[in-house]
Amino acid sequence: LHADRPVGKNHRRTAHKKGDLENPDMLHNFASHKKDKKAMDKIKNPYLDLRDKGYNCFACSPWNAKGLKMEFWEDGDEIVSIWEADGDYQSWTDTVHGGIQATLLDEVGGWYVTRKLQTAGVTSNLNIRYRKTVPVGKKLEIRVHLKEMRRNLAVMEGSISCEGKVCTTAEIIYFTVSQEKAREEFFFNGCELEKD
Repeated sequence: LHADRPVGKNHRRTAHKKGDLENPDMLHNFASHKKDKKAMDKIKNPYLDLRDKGYNCFACSPWNAKGLKMEFWEDGDEIVSIWEADGDYQSWTDTVHGGIQATLLDEVGGWYVTRKLQTAGVTSNLNIRYRKTVPVGKKLEIRVHLKEMRRNLAVMEGSISCEGKVCTTAEIIYFTVSQEKAREEFFFNGCELEKD
């Protein structure tokens, strides 16, 4: 992806201003997006046919016995995952481990790149702000949207919410590759919705 190429219709070049994650109104906006999964469009996992090539992602592989088994939905300009931690993913009593929270945000950022930008990439930077305790045993809503594109860097903002309250926010920066390189090196041939 290059800055001189047009941005696709499914995402925008600049969505929010710097510092929005520090703004209480912005935090309210993150939490107010809560929807039932039925109102969102489920994303097909384009990597399921790659099991024999080694696909066993800790975050999203459905057959990784120790993994998170995350699934993803498209909700307008955002990618969403609804996930619930059990006691295996806690740090302090009944609290989701901070590293697991980082994984959740990073993975939804990766799926933003996969679905919205229709390419592959790798995490370049992940900056997390832990605001409130994230409880074990409750549904968590992880959301990511594009803040801006800087050449081939996708700068995204993400949040983890529980019961309508934002608990964790992050800036996620992905280094994205060309679609040709995504095909050749990441075996990526596009990402569709289940309804397609």
